[in-house]
Amino acid sequence: MDEKLEISKNEKAPPDIREVDSLSEKGFNNDAHPPKFRKSQEEAKLVRKINFALMPLLCSCLFIQFIDKSTLSYASVMGLYEDTGISQNQFSWLGSIFYVGYLAFQVPNNFLLQKFPLSHYLGSILIIWGACLGCTALANDFSSLAGLRFLLGFWEGSTYPSIFLLLSTLYRRSEQSIWFGVLYICNAVSIAVGGFIGYGIGYMDGMRGISAWKYAMIIWGSLTAVLGVTFFFFLPDKPKSRWFRLTSNEEKLVDNRTLDNAVVQSRKFKKEHIYEALREPRLYCYMLISLFLNLQNGTMTIFSNQFIVDMGFTRLESVLLNIPNGASIIILLSILIFLSQKYNDVAYCGAAFSIVSMIGALLLCVIPSGGPKLIGLYLSATSPPGAMLNTSISHNVAGYTKKIFYNGVNMVFYCIGNFVGPLMMAQSTAPRYIPGMAAYVVADFLAALLFIYLRWSYKRENVRRQTLIEEGNVPPPAKNREELDLTDKEDIYFQYRL
Repeated sequence: MDEKLEISKNEKAPPDIREVDSLSEKGFNNDAHPPKFRKSQEEAKLVRKINFALMPLLCSCLFIQFIDKSTLSYASVMGLYEDTGISQNQFSWLGSIFYVGYLAFQVPNNFLLQKFPLSHYLGSILIIWGACLGCTALANDFSSLAGLRFLLGFWEGSTYPSIFLLLSTLYRRSEQSIWFGVLYICNAVSIAVGGFIGYGIGYMDGMRGISAWKYAMIIWGSLTAVLGVTFFFFLPDKPKSRWFRLTSNEEKLVDNRTLDNAVVQSRKFKKEHIYEALREPRLYCYMLISLFLNLQNGTMTIFSNQFIVDMGFTRLESVLLNIPNGASIIILLSILIFLSQKYNDVAYCGAAFSIVSMIGALLLCVIPSGGPKLIGLYLSATSPPGAMLNTSISHNVAGYTKKIFYNGVNMVFYCIGNFVGPLMMAQSTAPRYIPGMAAYVVADFLAALLFIYLRWSYKRENVRRQTLIEEGNVPPPAKNREELDLTDKEDIYFQYRL
């Protein structure tokens, strides 16, 4: 590590102006809590360029990705059962097997992310998964549905790791919590907008002898493939992409932003980053939080329409009543983003909104039936604490291979949770599913405790590093630090965000 820093431990020259700015930006202060960073007008203009070129594409991808995987929920009330002869237990397996495919792609995805430009990589995959979704309209039994759901999950498994990596590469850490929240809002918008569109598609049932659920698969599959072509040619996938049209001064700002977000793009796969990650307790905390939150997420994604039907509403009414579900998630995420930015905190917000999800599951468990039970459904989304989980990883893991590995492991347990969750909805426990709901309540509470532990451990490490720096026991940062692919452990000047 010392050779990488290109400076002797005994040398105590003061850091230059750029380094002082970096230290201040990283928040080395008396309470070990990073202050809010204020952008210059020139940097604000640069960020607007990045937002304009990048975020419409990423938001479109997350919007259509969530609709694609949740078309199964709409299909359940549009004739899927009648056309294919599947049972409710088989339907649960269709929800779960998607995440088997998702999980299967995580290892090759971690490798491929470093080998190909993200625009070409993600664009090609979008085209393939659009074709898989469209072909689902041809399925006529459980086995063909299961095979296509596996393939859909396999290709969609590239989405979140790719987008999270791109966000952490292009944005300052102080900016990332907003955009992680916005991306999860896109999922919620897809629930609301998808409800309106799904309601309209429901009236296409029987046109040309085709069921409504098949129209849904064909329409969304085609739109996904079109988006893939757009990604292939127009997605900005690196800090100095030609689509940002940077000036020479803006390129210098980009270098400074790279120093802050601690992500240096590299095509070299570094095994030492993996070994370092495996020795860190926080990796296993992130694993468990992802698992606990996504037990509930997997169920709510594919069973929401059926839950509403079980409350006494008609099938088409269930599609419409899913619209407020999306709206409630947007409201919760907006409150979360506001609080996270106002108090400059991630972990406490993650813990608090895990408790909100817990209350939602508890209401679904204790309210027997009827409209009031909708309140539980509308509070039960785990995407708000999930957004804080991904923000925390993005903020606090440095080193390109290490960050990819952390995101990959997070996705593995995201898949396991989403796979197991729907299987806990045994048909014999319908319509209240008390054993499964009780398990979700416990899991959400444990996730909240783990968020609090992570915050405590990060604050303790920040204090330790600050003390070492103030006592002059470490060398000043290297002048070429922004060019080095250092991990957060190797870089003593890296401060963890709480």
